[in-house]
Amino acid sequence: DAQKPKRCPGLGLFYAFLSSVFFSVIALLVKTIQGVHAIEISAIRCFFQMLFVVPLLIYKKTGFLGPRDQRKYLVLRGFIGSNAMILLYYAVQQMPLADATVIMFSNPVFTSLLAWIFLKERCTILDCVFTVFTLTGVILIARPPFIFGEHLHGIEGNYSNHIKGTIAAFAGAVAAASTLVVLRMIGKSAHYYLSVWYYAVIGFIECIITVSALGEWKLPACGRDRWILVLIAVLGIAGQTFLTKALQIEKAGPVALMRTVDVVLAFIFQFIFFSRAPTWWSLGGALCIVASTSGIALRKWYNHSH
Repeated sequence: DAQKPKRCPGLGLFYAFLSSVFFSVIALLVKTIQGVHAIEISAIRCFFQMLFVVPLLIYKKTGFLGPRDQRKYLVLRGFIGSNAMILLYYAVQQMPLADATVIMFSNPVFTSLLAWIFLKERCTILDCVFTVFTLTGVILIARPPFIFGEHLHGIEGNYSNHIKGTIAAFAGAVAAASTLVVLRMIGKSAHYYLSVWYYAVIGFIECIITVSALGEWKLPACGRDRWILVLIAVLGIAGQTFLTKALQIEKAGPVALMRTVDVVLAFIFQFIFFSRAPTWWSLGGALCIVASTSGIALRKWYNHSH
């Protein structure tokens, strides 16, 4: 035990902070690209991720398929994970940046529920309260007209886009939560790089088929947009790497709390780059969702430390 090198305290949280910054910048970049469909952006990100992971798989000698008994879970992880990414990018394009980020951020609440259903983990009264809080937050951000009346302020473009974005972000949050549950099922029996590899390959194939079916292929504008697409891919790889590193050396609770930085940055970016001050409804919704996800993180942290 004395031989173990002392690790820097707070390093895991610093990695989590970096991953939050990278993911927030990606959402901002997706928002600034004009005229390229969210699914095509996802395809480009998956393509670069594949290129990046191949040498790592060869170096680690993991093979490209993984353990036979884990393949179905790896395929499932790839399919659900890539769908979560596509839905987030689509939501960011359809509604204010901060609103899309906040709804996607509600995924820890759904992780708890899905872990209760599929992994038989305990579900407490508190979990139910947090779920209600989260759904309240989503409703405050979506502001359906049958509750809030027809004349809404502070939404981008028309209301049907706002609702499409809300549904996509909500579905993306559930997909992201499902991905975490599948990753827990896989555990340590398949190398992390394999799960990233499946995510990139399946995402790439799915995106190409979908974009072709929709007839939405567009060559991004020369210069700035192309560089932004490459940057999204690179930042995506960096963000995932730092998040994985954070979870390896720090408990999940504090890491989840650090991810609330995503929400703060989304509001700041929205104000600086798009000159959009958040509405009180959005802030109220954000407060409900951040309170419930933080509550879940703190409860897990408390349970682990006792």
